[in-house]
Amino acid sequence: MATTVPTRTKSTDRMARLVTLAGVLLLTAGIALALAHVAAVGMSLRWTGISLLLVAAIRKPSLMSWTFLAMVAGVEIGVDAPHAAVQMRLPGDLFLRLIRMIVAPLLFATITTGIAGHSELRSVGRVAIKALILFEVLTTVGLIIGVVAMNLSGAGWGVVAPAGLEGTAPTSTQAPQNWQQIILNLFPNNIAEAVAQNQILQVAIFSILFGAALAMLPEPKRAPLISVLQSLADVMFQLTRIIMYLAPLAAGAAIAYTVGNTGLTTLLPLAKLVVTYYLALTAFAVLVLIPTLLLFRVPIRGFITAVGEPAAIGFATTTSEAALPLAMERMEEFGVPRWIVSFVIPTGYSFNMTGGSVYLSMAAVFVAQAAGMHLSFGRQLAIVLVLMAASKGIAGVPRASLVVLLATASAVHLPIAPILLILGVDTLMDMGRTMMNVVGNCMAAAVIGRTESTVSAS
Repeated sequence: MATTVPTRTKSTDRMARLVTLAGVLLLTAGIALALAHVAAVGMSLRWTGISLLLVAAIRKPSLMSWTFLAMVAGVEIGVDAPHAAVQMRLPGDLFLRLIRMIVAPLLFATITTGIAGHSELRSVGRVAIKALILFEVLTTVGLIIGVVAMNLSGAGWGVVAPAGLEGTAPTSTQAPQNWQQIILNLFPNNIAEAVAQNQILQVAIFSILFGAALAMLPEPKRAPLISVLQSLADVMFQLTRIIMYLAPLAAGAAIAYTVGNTGLTTLLPLAKLVVTYYLALTAFAVLVLIPTLLLFRVPIRGFITAVGEPAAIGFATTTSEAALPLAMERMEEFGVPRWIVSFVIPTGYSFNMTGGSVYLSMAAVFVAQAAGMHLSFGRQLAIVLVLMAASKGIAGVPRASLVVLLATASAVHLPIAPILLILGVDTLMDMGRTMMNVVGNCMAAAVIGRTESTVSAS
């Protein structure tokens, strides 16, 4: 009996891989036929490929495989049945609402118990400084990579904004904050208001202060409350696991709605920009993220396994918040202590623009190229410096990237019309932007955990 289980497992894995390969090949063939204007046969091949991927997911189920399958099916539904796809917002909206429901109590319980229960009060300041420095370095390097990528591809040259967009101002009234406002907004005016408005960083700051105060109490007085909060944290993680059963459906519905609402053919003129962006993200991962993991001796294979599911959810929903609870749970399973995870990852939601930095600098240069402007090295450096200043503390602002782009355009005298043109493909790039932000937050937690000698290098 002991020898048959591994054999069956290997056989199941091999069969799942073969079925997956067959499904991918059929999908590829279907896409090729669609490009060759053989629509009916291509659609049949694509749905057959999706069916094979479904079989593979059933044979070897995981949240990652089900989410990937749902995303592929969502794209297909958006292409084949756009009128039905635009009615599929409910699962995604419900999933996000459930996630928002658990974020505040989860953060409060994990941060408080981490600080008060493990006497890490003196380490919080050190970890905060490390996190902010790491986020600043990653953001700056991302800005540079974005500028270089756009100069190499020249995706903006020849792209002309429709005449109707000239002089049009976007409907965004929120301006970038100065440094005093950024610091002031870190602290909640009212904790109930912070929870109601889902201000993640404000909830985290309150939890840190609460945990610090609790840690200062004598052991007999703090022990009962710590026990209650520990139970609350365990319950919230269990609730996270339950909600995650909805994640694949939410991911597929979100992709279907996006494709059905915007269409694919209307995005072709800006396809080069989208491709350039994802190539830049790949370069960022290869040249920055992987070397950073190697430098701090964080096991890469284990990290990829841990971050895969949260990154996929962030990609599909274009909302970092949707991946927050799962990212925290996976990084804790990876070996990073709960108090570091629950402090670093929420901090990244306001100060980490890992994916957004690549996007912002690319978009700024794209705007100049689309306007026929040849930017000197000095002006491109000015763009990077302005983005470094304008992007701080705005990760939680709705349409934050648009706000920062407008501020940058005003500072370096770029036209507005090409910025509005980018909005046509913003959702496609927002998927990669959100995914990279999630990965950057998780990597920061792993690296800082490693510097605190807590993550195993095995």
